This record gives sequence, C-alpha cells and structure tokens, in this order.
Amino acid sequence: MQGPTSRVVSAPSPQPDGAINSRDKNLDEPTKYQIEVGEKKGWRKALAFLGPGFLVCIAYIDPGNFESDLQSGAEYKYELLWIILVASVSALIIQSLAANLGVVTGKHLAEHCRTEYPKAVNYVLWLLAEVSVIAADIPEVIGTAFALNILVKIPIWIGVILTGFSTLMLLALQTYGVRKLEFVITGLVMTMTVCFFAELGYAKPDSKELLKGMFVPQLRGNGATALAISLLGAMIMPHNLYLHSAIVLTRKISRTPRGLKEACRFCLFESGFALFFAFLINVCVISVSGAICSNPGISQENKDKCDNLDLNEASFLLQNVLGRFSKILFGIALLASGQSSTITGTYAGQYVMQGFLHLRFKPWIRNLMTRAVAIVPSLIVALIGGSRAAGNLIIVCSMILSFVLPFVLIPMLKFTGSKVKMGPYANSWIITVITWGIGGGVMAINVWYLSSSFTKWLIHGSMVMGGKVVLGICVYATIVLYMALVAYLTLRIDRENTYCGEDDKEPVDTTTALELGFKSVEQAQAEQQQNHTCHALPRDDIMELQLPRNSASSR
Repeated sequence: MQGPTSRVVSAPSPQPDGAINSRDKNLDEPTKYQIEVGEKKGWRKALAFLGPGFLVCIAYIDPGNFESDLQSGAEYKYELLWIILVASVSALIIQSLAANLGVVTGKHLAEHCRTEYPKAVNYVLWLLAEVSVIAADIPEVIGTAFALNILVKIPIWIGVILTGFSTLMLLALQTYGVRKLEFVITGLVMTMTVCFFAELGYAKPDSKELLKGMFVPQLRGNGATALAISLLGAMIMPHNLYLHSAIVLTRKISRTPRGLKEACRFCLFESGFALFFAFLINVCVISVSGAICSNPGISQENKDKCDNLDLNEASFLLQNVLGRFSKILFGIALLASGQSSTITGTYAGQYVMQGFLHLRFKPWIRNLMTRAVAIVPSLIVALIGGSRAAGNLIIVCSMILSFVLPFVLIPMLKFTGSKVKMGPYANSWIITVITWGIGGGVMAINVWYLSSSFTKWLIHGSMVMGGKVVLGICVYATIVLYMALVAYLTLRIDRENTYCGEDDKEPVDTTTALELGFKSVEQAQAEQQQNHTCHALPRDDIMELQLPRNSASSR
C-alpha cells in the first residue's frame, strides 16, 4: 500500500480541441445549454430538475426487462412481482445515491474510480463497464428488431441490421439541446405507459392474486431463481449508475449547503417520480403475461407459445387472445423502449470512456462503436436460431448485468459513504445498512446460483471426465477471482478528497486521519488541500459529450 506522502497530484489531463475545462470557469458564467435552477422556487425549480430521472428510468423498461417480465409471468404468473417491487425500491435508493455523488462532488462515478484506484484495477472496472453497456445494448437491438417485425413484417435479422442506424435519427435531436431530448424521452415513457395500461385493461388480471404476488415473497425451484436473477439484473443496470451520476452535472446549482441539500432532495423526488412509471410498466407486462397464460380457456397453440414466450411470440399471443390492436400497441411500446434505451446507453458509454480513459467521441461515433459490437452476436443468433434463440440471448444478457453489478455498486457505495468524498452528505448508517444489504444479497444470489447450477451440470453432464476437470478448474477459479475483486473493492480505504461543498475546509479529526493512513492531522489536511479540486456546475465538458460545441468554445 502506498504511504500517505507518496501520492502525487497529477496535472490536469489535456482536453480535446474545443473542450472547456470546467475548473477554469466561473460558477456564474452563463453557458449556452446549461439548465439554471439556482434562483427558481417551488414548482419551477422542480421542473428544472425534471429530466435526468426519465433518462435513467428507460433502462428499467428496456426490451431486456420486457423479455424477463414476459417469461416470469408466463411461467410463474404473479409470483415474482415482489422481485419487481424490491428491485424498484432498491433502484430508487441506489439511483439517488448516484445522483448525490455527482451533485455534491461535481464529478461522476467513472471519474472517481479513475482518481481513486490503481491503473490495473481501473482497466478491469472499465472493461466490466463496457461489458455492461454492450450487454444492455444487445436486448435493445433485438427488441427494436422484434418491434419492426411486429409493425412492418421485417425479418428479425434485417431488423437487427437496421437498428445500427435507426438511433442516429433520434440522436440528431441533441442539436436542439439536452432539454428537448429529455422531453422526447419522457414522451416515449408516457407512450409505453399508455400502451401497457391499455393491454392491462384487455387482459383483466385477478387483483387479489396480483397483490399477493407483489407482497408475499416466494421462489419455487432453480427456474424461478434464474428468472429472479434475470429480473434483478434487468432492473438495476450497472451502466445506469454511471449515467445518473453524470447527467445531473448538466444542472447549474448553488454550491451553498442549502443549495446542495435542495439539489439532492429534488433529485430523489424526480427519480422516484420517473421510476414509479417504470414500476407500473413492469407490473403491467408481468400481469398481462400471467393473466393470459394462466387462463383455463386458452387454446393449445397459445399454451405452447406461453411455454417458450419471447418478445416476438408475445405479439402473436396478444393478437390471438386480445386482438390485433393489442399486438400493435405492444409493437409501438417495444419500439419506443428500444430506441430510447439506445440513446441513454450511448451517453452512458460516453461517460464511461471519458471518466476512465479521458477519451471522448461524438455521440454518433460512440453509438456505432457499441452498436457494432452488439449487432454481431445478435445477428448470428437471429440467423442461426431465429426469434427464440434471440429471446434467450436477452435473458443471458440480463444475467450478465446482474453479475457485473457489484463492480459498479460497491465503488459507488464506498464513495457515497465516505466523508472524505461527500463531507456531511455522506450516507447515513441506515442507508449504509440498506444499500450494503442490497449489494450483499445480489452478490450472494449470483455466486450461489452460478456455483450450484454449474456443479449440477458437471455431475449430470455428458462431457468426458477430463473436460469436466479442466472446465471446473476454470469456472471455480473465475468465481474465486470474482470474490477476490469484490473483497478488494469492499475493504479498500478511500483516500482522494473530492468534497465540493462550501464547508469543505473543516479540519480532519485525529481518528479520520489515522484511518486514512496519515501520521498526523496536519499531514492529512496538507494532503487533502493539495489534492482537492472543485468542479463548477454545470460541467461544460460533460454537456459537450451530448451537445455540439458552439463556435466560441471551438475557438
């Protein structure tokens, strides 16, 4: 471990041409695309904060969620609704912490990781972040292809190819400013809400059974556990934490203690409002699927569709049972979900690259990079296995997201719980217990499910003994590495001071200084003063990842 005096403060990284270093800007200097919230009051201030939550909530209602929802409803009726409730409440708590991290420190999660961890660990976290972005993008590709197949009868594999370019049209909206794009995304969320509420009205699920499934936890067998992991992975998206901690940096807020508290509170309310719509949509999808597939009067043909339900089969099932208009509603909602999810995924990828590697690309270039990687496996699976294999790929991606989640969640929980980084806005002990309980539960379920399922497969599989031994060593070694990295991230003490509030010059006490590895309070204060930099909000360099550079900044 490095000694406290070995920390060297590096010079600011060079900015790409046309970028503005936000450290050199005055807080009150106007910028072309900033969203002013500091002097507004009441509902006007609330409206100024409205937007980031809807960009974030898109990840909770993307095609990956719909696929998991449909299968859980078809196989277990309403029994897994409690997972949606738990995941939604957990998502609200965790997303609010991500927003707080950005608001209080003026830096987003990926930037904190770059300054806090050694290079080797940073590269691992960056690769896992990119895996999460790609794993989230594959369901969006397949979902959009399914939507095009439902609405205009385009073959799945052709739809996969077209999705590589369709999102560029929506990304063109950024030329009108981030606010307009937020309104468009909010409109797409409302479109999905209306469509699925209409589907719910057609299906007429039993309200008593629905409430029982939502508030009485139960998991019956490995299949239910796999779907629960898939639902959880689809609900709490790793890349979403990077996105939320960065997107709040587009708001111009007061840096006073009162201003920071208000900003954190408004971010919580706005996130809760947006995620409530996501919760309703997910409940609607499971309820419609459960009501249709458990109907005793359903035909054998439709029952067979329920046994292997995916996004494409669901459209035919809805048409057969509820009518053609129901199928069209589902197609519209699926298209809105896929396209809006791709936009937010593109921005999350931008923030990941900018934060970890200090690399920035134009959004359309970043979109094509991620989409090209996502299209290859989607196209291969669609050509070889058809819609059913493509649907299974969505479930696999959701499980991958669940396994990657701890490597994003643990750093964020450590940072938001650290007074060195958050000052008086660090997590309370109640929030700390709840959030670490969520993270610990996810990790325990992941490891248990992987190890038990793989052990069962090794025992009963048909592979030759030598192959089983080699594969077993590789998989269990991977699990050990997984747990070792989790332990490292959990036990490592954070040291970089990034708190940006007005009262950040309070002296460090003796206990805190010793915990950080310093020999004295004076040494700790000197080190923090040397390393401390404060970002003005809004961050122009963050806004330029979304918006075109104006002529003044280019010069």
